Amino acid sequence: MDSPILQTMNEYNTGRLPVILKEYGRNIQKLIEYIKNIEDREDRNNSANTLIELMKQVTPTLRDTPETTQKMWDDLYIMAGFELDIDSPYPIPEKDVLEKKPDRIPYNTQNIRYKHYGKNIELLVSEVIDIEDEQEQQNAIIYIGKLMKSFHASWNKEVIDDEVIVENIRVLSKGKLIIDLEKVREENLFESLYKEKKRSTQSSSKGGNFNSGGPRARNNNSNSNRSSNSNNRRKRS
Repeated sequence: MDSPILQTMNEYNTGRLPVILKEYGRNIQKLIEYIKNIEDREDRNNSANTLIELMKQVTPTLRDTPETTQKMWDDLYIMAGFELDIDSPYPIPEKDVLEKKPDRIPYNTQNIRYKHYGKNIELLVSEVIDIEDEQEQQNAIIYIGKLMKSFHASWNKEVIDDEVIVENIRVLSKGKLIIDLEKVREENLFESLYKEKKRSTQSSSKGGNFNSGGPRARNNNSNSNRSSNSNNRRKRS
């Protein structure tokens, strides 16, 4: 008759029981089955504590903390099928809680008209509709137009025409928010946010400037110093 070691070596994966927690491996699971069959309770407790230390060794990436240790005791019960009668230093995990299926996440039923603008733009439009003051409402429309143009630029390299944004605002507001397209184009009302962002990026990318003592400023200073020194030498002579 073959020894237990040879029997284990001759086992095929198709005939083995599935590994419950793969991070510990099949051998840890086999040791748990062995501990379950130990008759003496004190020996079972000692063997379980030794196995916990072995589980820490096979998972060296986990930090040795009380939370990690409790997780390993929980994993020990899970791999034992909750049939391990030992004195655990931590409360035994509830089997019903572990086997409970998570609640289904409902599908997003919100119908976003223009996804590249997002839902918040639609919420802003609905709030601006309720503004009674005409000038304040126009200012709010301009602000929304700036946001929409900047959002579109972050998703699409092509520059969106102001006419498209004006039409999008009209559609989202169901015709309640109107702004003059010619005024938008003449005064560049939707360009501020985009231009300010572009201007700040360009200024930060430049290493120096004339006012802050850039390379040309330093050259001019050195040239002026040379000319003043040569004049002083002529006066002495």
